[in-house]
Amino acid sequence: MASVAFLGLGVMGYPMAGHLRNKGGHDVTVYNRTKAKAEQWVSQHGGKLALTPAEAASDKDFVFSCVGNDDDLRSVTTGANGAFAAMKKGSVFIDNTTASAEVARELDEAARKAGFSFLDAPVSGGQAGAENGVLTVMVGGDEAAFDKARPVIDAYARMVGLMGSAGAGQLTKMINQIAIAGLVQGLAEGIHFGKKAGLDIEKVIEVISKGAAGSWQMENRHKTMNAGKYDFGFAVDWMRKDLGICLAEANRNGAKLPVTALVDQFYKDVQDMGGKRWDTSSLLARLEK
Repeated sequence: MASVAFLGLGVMGYPMAGHLRNKGGHDVTVYNRTKAKAEQWVSQHGGKLALTPAEAASDKDFVFSCVGNDDDLRSVTTGANGAFAAMKKGSVFIDNTTASAEVARELDEAARKAGFSFLDAPVSGGQAGAENGVLTVMVGGDEAAFDKARPVIDAYARMVGLMGSAGAGQLTKMINQIAIAGLVQGLAEGIHFGKKAGLDIEKVIEVISKGAAGSWQMENRHKTMNAGKYDFGFAVDWMRKDLGICLAEANRNGAKLPVTALVDQFYKDVQDMGGKRWDTSSLLARLEK
């Protein structure tokens, strides 16, 4: 059993922290910006509540975070009452936020200077993956720190991989989101085309999902897309944040992402339709408006 803190109890962090406590059997202290959410978590799972990130991180072996963006991450790590000031020597900070590679490298450097380790470890699998403890975790950082943290990360993961040095986890997550954007747009266009052609979409998907066109998105989202229901997972607002990170990194490294840039604008159209909190499969709604 390890001494663990978890910072950020959103739709992903809340169940992830729960798995660390219940499946992993760790001693977990939680911090959340909205105290009531942390109180709810402690009431449900046990463990302890901290009033600041620094209080949560004090004397812990491992500290996890899952917050909104780069600024939120800086706030809970190096900001006022941030966790970094309280991290003990030799401990490991594991960040599950989808953020920039730039902030990952920045925090890795700060951690090294202070005598502990930092791993950027964004996740994929959505809310369902977090709730079921079957997330994919893409990690950047020092191999020794990764080996130390992996048995703890396993509590909420199905797949954990070290992708390279600091920032490599975030870069891998960017590739994940780039691939998903194109897949969802293709699926949306396919379903839209099939409806216009008068085909039975369920029959179509039953056949083509077993061939080269098959994907997780097709298997898990075609029914709700066909029904025009878009409240099943990762929100459009979050996807646009992630694609913005991808496009900014591409501007830095010279990569060409024409489809990603186009789909990002399609998601902006969905936001303008009132779909900020619809899930990412709502690209179909744009085609059907």
